[in-house]
Amino acid sequence: MNKIGLIIVREYLSRVRKKSFIIMSVLGPFIFAALFIVPVWMASTSTDDQKIIQVIDETGMFKGQLEGNKTLYFDFIEEDLLSAKSSLEVNEAFGLLHIPKMGMYDVKAIKLYSYQNPGLSIVNALNWKLQSRIENIRLKESGVSEGVIKNLKKKLKLKTIRLNKAGDESQSNAEATTAAGYIGSFLIYFFIFLYGAQIMRGVIEEKTSRIIEVIIASVKPIELMIGKIVGVAAVGLTQFLIWLLLSFGLVYGVSSFLLNSSDQKAVEQAMLESKVPNADYEVLEQSLMTVSNFDFPLLIGCFLFYFIGGYLFYGSLFAAVGSAVDSDADTQQFMLPITAPLILSVIMMTSILQEPNGSLAFWLSIIPFSSPVVMMMRLPFDVPLWHIVVSMLALCVGFIGTAMIASKIYRIGIFVHGTKVNYRTLWKWLWIRDK
Repeated sequence: MNKIGLIIVREYLSRVRKKSFIIMSVLGPFIFAALFIVPVWMASTSTDDQKIIQVIDETGMFKGQLEGNKTLYFDFIEEDLLSAKSSLEVNEAFGLLHIPKMGMYDVKAIKLYSYQNPGLSIVNALNWKLQSRIENIRLKESGVSEGVIKNLKKKLKLKTIRLNKAGDESQSNAEATTAAGYIGSFLIYFFIFLYGAQIMRGVIEEKTSRIIEVIIASVKPIELMIGKIVGVAAVGLTQFLIWLLLSFGLVYGVSSFLLNSSDQKAVEQAMLESKVPNADYEVLEQSLMTVSNFDFPLLIGCFLFYFIGGYLFYGSLFAAVGSAVDSDADTQQFMLPITAPLILSVIMMTSILQEPNGSLAFWLSIIPFSSPVVMMMRLPFDVPLWHIVVSMLALCVGFIGTAMIASKIYRIGIFVHGTKVNYRTLWKWLWIRDK
């Protein structure tokens, strides 16, 4: 055990002292924040020109009823179609919308002419505006008054209430719960790939430089493998904790700045001047209440368990692959079968989040290959305790199994040089007994 401890310390210190580790530990929270903030900021400050859509309305029912916005402006013109199309290139208009004389139940004749292919956002916006107006006309033709039409179109926002066994009620929000599950799953997926690849590359580097042959003279191969896996895991936990602390500090600092008494009036004025509907503030309030009702000790405890368990499960396999090859290029044939379950878990994320207590979600959260990612998706949706216990036990058994398989490949593979290893070779190594 003393030798394993020395290997763990060596692996840990050799990585945390690197400039890349220090730089990424500091910049990580800012990079992740930028991934969410920058797209929103760019969208809100977009300087795209407002596109002019000329409209020939032969029905007379749409004039003054198509409201423009910051991206679209409707210019109703009184020209025939041929002359309007011929002058479209000369004008500053983006397109020409032709609404011929037609019945409101036969609207396939509406066309948009343009010299550029319109983007999906423009087409969807025009479809929505035209469809909304046509629905109003149909209702009026059916004898429905305008007041009734407005009442019919009022949006419904369903409130969800969660009950516990004691009969207590707490407000829930599907969007906030889904976001919590997605973030937890993505973090585990990201760290398994990032630090699993570090183990594999570290083994390849030591193997190709023949340093590993000197190390093996003092320790057993299995001790070296365990030391490398645990050492890199400690590096991952350290970086994650640094990111967590810096993120909380960043959020707290920004919140304190925005809510400073000297800036309070400016913030309130900006909120009053914004055009965000009250419904959005209600959604935000519901989301915050839902987050406050999360069982954070359970979520954090399970996150740490699946973070470490998933990493150990896959880390041993990555170490085995690194020992069996001589370069990164040779790892490709072995990486796909190992990483396919993780990739499948992410691909199935939408289906799982839509039905977090379904049979598909249950089995994927039990199977060790996918449970670290899938169970983190399910946890915010009040997963039964026995599901969690079974999943954890299965992951522990899976790690022991993969560690045994990986150790058999590792103890032989680290001494093999210049030989192309395939699956048949790996199968033979698994059945070679220790001397």
